[in-house]
Amino acid sequence: MKELTEHNGHIDLAARTRANGHNPCVVWFTGLSGSGKSTLAFALEQSLFNQGVQVYTLDGDNVRLGLNSDLDFSMRDRTENLRRIAEVSRLMNQAGLVILAAFISPLESDRALVRSIVGDHNFLEIYVSTPLETCISRDPKGLYKKAIEGKIAEFTGISAAYEAPLNADLSIDTTEKTSEEIIHQLAHVVLQKINWNV
Repeated sequence: MKELTEHNGHIDLAARTRANGHNPCVVWFTGLSGSGKSTLAFALEQSLFNQGVQVYTLDGDNVRLGLNSDLDFSMRDRTENLRRIAEVSRLMNQAGLVILAAFISPLESDRALVRSIVGDHNFLEIYVSTPLETCISRDPKGLYKKAIEGKIAEFTGISAAYEAPLNADLSIDTTEKTSEEIIHQLAHVVLQKINWNV
């Protein structure tokens, strides 16, 4: 809207980067329900925090319980859900934070939108490529069971498509490595991205 003007405070990003000892970024975890996205994000958050990184995790359920509680699960609202999350992540990046975002985000077009809002230089895409069979066997919320029974429409992996990333910065199958190995690998990638201790 032409009536709006962006306002900047007196603390610029360079000052925040010096104070934090790292650049900001958004680490975007994408994958099927039950793939381990949120589990990995929260474990990585703890690891990075223990090393002094200013980090925060955004999780699908938590965001939909508050900020996006007015949205449903239609394709249009799913896109809007991710757009809002991207905008919040961008603002938190301006505050100098590292954001870990765990969202199914099944469409390549939606992930491209997120990347364009955040900025390619600030973005890491992590594809949690755990096989569908494993996700179904885990079924932590009982959603696959309901989807298979036809009680949930348009459920990703069952009645709705998941477009796997073709050029993710990192792909992780949680059935192939221990949690400790995965978190060590993720932390290494993120610390490099944010130029830790700049």
